Amino acid sequence: MARPCFFCRDQLGTKGRCLTLDKRSKMQQLFPPLEPYRTHAVPVSDEHQLYVEECGNPEGLPAVFVHGGPGAGCERYHRQFFDPAVYRIILFDQRGCGRSRPHAGLAGNTTRALVADMETIRNLLDIDRWLVFGGSWGSTLGLVYAQTHPEQVLALVLRGIFLCRPRDIAWFYQQGASYVLPDYWQDYLEPVAPGERDDMVSAYYRRLTGDDEIIRMSAAKAWSLWEGRASTLLPKSAVVDHFANPFTALSLARIECHYFMNDSFLEQDQILNNTDRLRDIPGVIVHGRYDVVCPLEQAWALHQAWPQSHLQVIPDAGHSATEPGIVDALVTATNRFGAQFR
Repeated sequence: MARPCFFCRDQLGTKGRCLTLDKRSKMQQLFPPLEPYRTHAVPVSDEHQLYVEECGNPEGLPAVFVHGGPGAGCERYHRQFFDPAVYRIILFDQRGCGRSRPHAGLAGNTTRALVADMETIRNLLDIDRWLVFGGSWGSTLGLVYAQTHPEQVLALVLRGIFLCRPRDIAWFYQQGASYVLPDYWQDYLEPVAPGERDDMVSAYYRRLTGDDEIIRMSAAKAWSLWEGRASTLLPKSAVVDHFANPFTALSLARIECHYFMNDSFLEQDQILNNTDRLRDIPGVIVHGRYDVVCPLEQAWALHQAWPQSHLQVIPDAGHSATEPGIVDALVTATNRFGAQFR
């Protein structure tokens, strides 16, 4: 009778090796850290200037990384989902976050403006078509961009699908995820008086846009920490620490709340209603089965509306791009498209 593995309790193979650990040892990893070979400060309006960087192979296959939030900004490891020998990797901090200016700025910060910013970057860098890679809000913006400019998109690699419907916002910020993570939810409630808790997004918006700097920062950290704690299947201090950083927390909370107060500047079911514009674009959807931030139903609904896409459900993952199974699926996808379009 086969013995279970001491470490993971799964059944051992015929040679006494753990099949689960063997599989994990063969999973794709992030590529080694790298630095940009060129950076740009790109003015896109009277208020906003964007940070843009290029990494990898200057003659390679163009790919643009679309970060989450909105308002989270790029991190160094985001460059590492792409083979630097194959790809010309474009990263940019969206309006109001990261190294873009002004920090946490809300004026002129809309979905339509961000789509236009991506076109400004593409034209500035003299790119004809590029692969669009986005997770969470980055999947939202990537999809809206692809539906607006399908002729410019070679392929889509999407993670943690966020459709930005009112029910999706309510699930995470009003009622739903609160039942799964009640201890973390209590800390999210703390800055809001009990009499205002029937509309948490509006209550937070008043605090995040108010004149009291202490209240504004306290609300920003509570909002951002709630998202960071919910993002991984198992607690991960590096993820929580990133979301708790005051610089990140302020832009993330203010800009997210600004978007959600305005229905993310999208029409009702806009993404699902326009999937016909994606029919000629190859796409990979990667989603954690236990994603609390953006439940799997959103990826499922997108895949049903866009049957040409390939949906990969990661059985042991939450929302974060740092989950091992999600990293494996995303890197596999970029490697595959790299070989297809080189």
